[in-house]
Amino acid sequence: MLQIVDIDTTPIVVDLDGTLVRSDLLHESVFDALSRHGARALGRSLFSDLRKQAIKRHFADLADIDYAALPYNEDVLALIVTTKQNGRPVYLATAAARRHAEGVAAHLGLFDGVFCSDDAVNLGGPHKAEALVGAFGEGGFDYVGNGSEDLAIWRVARSAVAVEASRTTTSALRRLHPDFDHLQGRAVSAKLLARLLRVHQYAKNALIFIPLVTSHSFDFASLLLALTAFAAFCACASGVYILNDLLDIQADRAHPSKRRRPFASGDVSIATGVMLFPLLTVLAFGLAALVSPAFAVVLGVYLALTTAYSFSLKRKMVVDVVTLAMLYTIRVIAGAIAIGVALSPWLFAFSTLIFTALALVKRYVELSMRLDAGLPDPSNRNYRIGDLQVIAALAAAAGMNAITVLALYVSSPNVAALYSRPEILWGLCPLMLYWVARMLLMAHRRLMHDDPIVFAIRDRRSWAVGAGCLVVLFGAL
Repeated sequence: MLQIVDIDTTPIVVDLDGTLVRSDLLHESVFDALSRHGARALGRSLFSDLRKQAIKRHFADLADIDYAALPYNEDVLALIVTTKQNGRPVYLATAAARRHAEGVAAHLGLFDGVFCSDDAVNLGGPHKAEALVGAFGEGGFDYVGNGSEDLAIWRVARSAVAVEASRTTTSALRRLHPDFDHLQGRAVSAKLLARLLRVHQYAKNALIFIPLVTSHSFDFASLLLALTAFAAFCACASGVYILNDLLDIQADRAHPSKRRRPFASGDVSIATGVMLFPLLTVLAFGLAALVSPAFAVVLGVYLALTTAYSFSLKRKMVVDVVTLAMLYTIRVIAGAIAIGVALSPWLFAFSTLIFTALALVKRYVELSMRLDAGLPDPSNRNYRIGDLQVIAALAAAAGMNAITVLALYVSSPNVAALYSRPEILWGLCPLMLYWVARMLLMAHRRLMHDDPIVFAIRDRRSWAVGAGCLVVLFGAL
């Protein structure tokens, strides 16, 4: 006797933001539009129609999202593929703009249909539930979602799959579907948070202590002020790094190593970054107020300059390098103001030149990595791979001129007033010559795979040079 097997053909409907993609395409569109168009992204056309679906369309039209590079959730993709192999139809249903929904669907080629926001309705929550019930009937589909706004859809679905959902969402979902499936993601670990805040970059803020050393201000009050200033710059820098990473998400995904950054990889939500940036900025200026009003002003200049760099200056040839050099030099200026000492013009000149050299090395490393990987010219920098030789020459010139300034300082009358044995300071010149030349050669040999400051922090020979410089300085006292 022929046995008839009942095959389940109930469609499964998959959400996009936070479910299929470990990000939010509206948030990505906003920051990509701001990165590409600056204040023009917030122009008159945005306010001509303030309905949510119109705002989504506005930013989707201004952004340029690479759908192939999005951080897709591998577990959800596996679920879709398995469902398709079992003969069940799969649909994408999202509140995202039509451009994004159709772009993702076209890239994956897995969906039998797409439901998305249009000019008439924002397809989120109850509106999405209404559309799906109209298409499949109540209880006529299974739904895969992630957030509290999906509860309205799960309420009318046959079964539920939650993806990286919060405890509040899963608790409410359990009352609707006690046997729901939960695809859990990775928790935000201390290591991930450190990567997000770029704690390893805090070493750059040690420049604040240079005036403390060069002015021989080793009293407790000066040390406490310098430490507070250091903490303020660390908080401010972390906030700015977060803002820069939000603006650079698309470019980072096209980079061999930067694609693993928390926002680009989807390990941390864009909403988290939007929350942390102002919190860190407020903390930074709260600490700055404890140092002095003048220091708070310098920190404000740093924040304004680095924000301008994130939005615009980083895409301007050479201007970006000079800006980076000034951002380093401002730390030295801030250190002098924090402890109330005058900044030596020699130190200012040396800092400007040496940090210009390091900024040029940074650009050289980025371009050489693209050359070796066979990638095109960067889209978020106004440099070409063919500029490598010129950039290397400029870096060498700036580095060698910094040593010249150091030598002139050692031979100047200013030194005799601060040091009892100033002739010992000549030992700084060969040490710095070695360090600068080695940094250039390491970059040329492709042995430097990161920011030169970060490389130096991890480089034992750089630490040895730093220790040697301290021995020379204290030996000359």
